[in-house]
Amino acid sequence: MAAGSLLTLLDDIASILDDVSILSKKAASKTAGVLGDDLALNAEQVSGVVSKRELPVVWAVAKGSFINKLILVPLALVIGTFAPWGITPLLMVGGLYLCFEGCEKLHHLLFHRQPKDHEVAVKKLTQLEEKPESESDKVKGAIRTDFVLSAEIIAITLGTVEGKGFLPQLLVLSIIAVVMTAGVYGLVAGIVKLDDAGLYLSQRDSSAARSIGKSILWFAPFLMKLLSVAGTAAMFLVGGGIISHGIPPIHHAIEAILESITHGGASAVWLAKIVPPLLNGLTGLVAGTVVLGLILSFRKLQHIARPSRK
Repeated sequence: MAAGSLLTLLDDIASILDDVSILSKKAASKTAGVLGDDLALNAEQVSGVVSKRELPVVWAVAKGSFINKLILVPLALVIGTFAPWGITPLLMVGGLYLCFEGCEKLHHLLFHRQPKDHEVAVKKLTQLEEKPESESDKVKGAIRTDFVLSAEIIAITLGTVEGKGFLPQLLVLSIIAVVMTAGVYGLVAGIVKLDDAGLYLSQRDSSAARSIGKSILWFAPFLMKLLSVAGTAAMFLVGGGIISHGIPPIHHAIEAILESITHGGASAVWLAKIVPPLLNGLTGLVAGTVVLGLILSFRKLQHIARPSRK
């Protein structure tokens, strides 16, 4: 009897692990797109840090990301069990935040003047005093952005395991949380240290190593600029995608446009792949502009009201 019970238990465990493996692969494939955006955003967020502080900053953000997951996984299980209707509104708030951050970056780029040479010199002289605050701000900003993207990853994973038992849901969510965090920040660490690797190789005795090192040093700045652009674009694509899926009229309009394109024949297949992300990005740009306009107006009103209080 005891042996039969043990075999039954082992069979149940094997069945659960098999389900968890299949569900984890399915969730990983669905969240792969968000993973790319997460990588671009976080690499862009931690760029510009002094070389010797790059890995500590990445590690600090990674620890913050793990803490985000420790908050989000139990929260997702609670919401999925007791209030599944609350997932979409929470994602919408996160999507609006991403769009606002993207528009704020564009606003700063377009309307804030670049520092002159003497201002750059003054900044360099005071760099030692500014570094701790600047580094802290970068870490906090990266962790806030990670929270939104992590929430989307967890929400997508929760949708994948919907209807399964509590244990499979817990295991799949935990596996995705750990694997995604380790994968993203492992790659981010490699990207930000790319120039150091190039410098090391360029100083080797081997001519092949020196050639590779010089190529890496030439390519690294372009990669960081590309990631900066991709990171900002990802804010609109991810945030706009969340908003468009959460507002039925926008979602249906995009589906209708996509359907009309697919009826255009085989030549329009590539358009069907490009148009939805572009429309999501446009949705994100409009939403972020509205939020940024409201916040800037509020700040302006606060500034006008301050003298009257004196």
